[in-house]
Amino acid sequence: MKIDRVRLRNSIAAALRRSRGVVLLGPRQVGKTTLARSLVSPSSPNYFDLEDPRVEAQFRAPLTALEDRRGLVVIDEVQRAPELFKTLRVLLDRERTPAKFLLLGSASPALLRQASESLAGRVEVHEVGGFALDETGADAAARLWFRGGFPRSYLARSVSASRQWRAAFIRMFLERDLPQLGLSAAPVAMRRFWTMLAHYHGQVWNAAEPARSLGVNESTARRYLDWLTQTYMVRQLVPWHENIGKRQVKAPKIYLRDSGLLHELLGIQDGAALQAHPKSGASWEGFALEQVLRLAEPGEAYFWATHAGAELDLLLLKNGRRYGVEFKRTDAPALTPSMKVALADLKLDRLTVVYPGDRRYALAERVSVMPARELCDADAAASIAPAGRAPARSIKP
Repeated sequence: MKIDRVRLRNSIAAALRRSRGVVLLGPRQVGKTTLARSLVSPSSPNYFDLEDPRVEAQFRAPLTALEDRRGLVVIDEVQRAPELFKTLRVLLDRERTPAKFLLLGSASPALLRQASESLAGRVEVHEVGGFALDETGADAAARLWFRGGFPRSYLARSVSASRQWRAAFIRMFLERDLPQLGLSAAPVAMRRFWTMLAHYHGQVWNAAEPARSLGVNESTARRYLDWLTQTYMVRQLVPWHENIGKRQVKAPKIYLRDSGLLHELLGIQDGAALQAHPKSGASWEGFALEQVLRLAEPGEAYFWATHAGAELDLLLLKNGRRYGVEFKRTDAPALTPSMKVALADLKLDRLTVVYPGDRRYALAERVSVMPARELCDADAAASIAPAGRAPARSIKP
């Protein structure tokens, strides 16, 4: 089985035509290196992997190593040499530099800070995630939901092999990747915290309970949450609030970004167990939410809720317009009082209800129901938040 990531490849190719520097950020094992090697051979003198000790030695004099390069230059695992950004700034500012740069890295606070400060206005920053529904096709939706989008998990020969890969990934991420990124915490404590977050999936964050369970203060629990957010394991969907005369929720909602890792942390063994699990509905909501964000490419994304009970799962701001999305794991979603309140209070241009059925239909003026399987069609999914694609940007958690 081979997945052709056409949309992603086209997006990166377009970015490289626009810009002399492009940064690809995302967790390990999502296909950044595979993508880069389809553009530049790893045997090319223009391909640098900073995990290779020979390359690391070569980059002790980075200007000498890079200034005469021509064509596309790939630098993989760039977070291992944050001082490199100063050299890249010099090269990108030179009008006659004969090279373009594609930088790959696992997200880290140091990497993001260097990219935003040293290379601000000089590079495009793109996020690379695992497989999405528009890449696997609608017929593979159940497999993608259960296994998640990490290529080795999704493509594994069996459910057992997929689970083994995810278990090993979680262990290595905690024991090796976090320390390499300068984020030091005991792996056992972080595993417990991550598992707690799995049970919070789809809920509003409250630091007090996880902090008590771990025996740490709330600031430490928030720091752990930020670490997992900065490494693209967790999405903190921030709340939208404005002056509408109602008390509104002001804490973020928590989602584990990869449904396969969520299911592994919850101990869900197969698709049948997933359907029966208490977190099944929340898991499906998070899965569908990630598909919408990948395809709609909004300028900003929020959730909205009031203390009186009105809420909106997803508020997308795009090209000056407001679009709402609700996720309903039911056979035939109906218009609810909460939807009416959201339409009126937030002045939505459109509200789309995504559900696991197979028929589109209208609920009211500016309100429609869309089958989740249509999220495999970029053009159809774009109808959730139309008006063209947003410009490339740094992805906010």
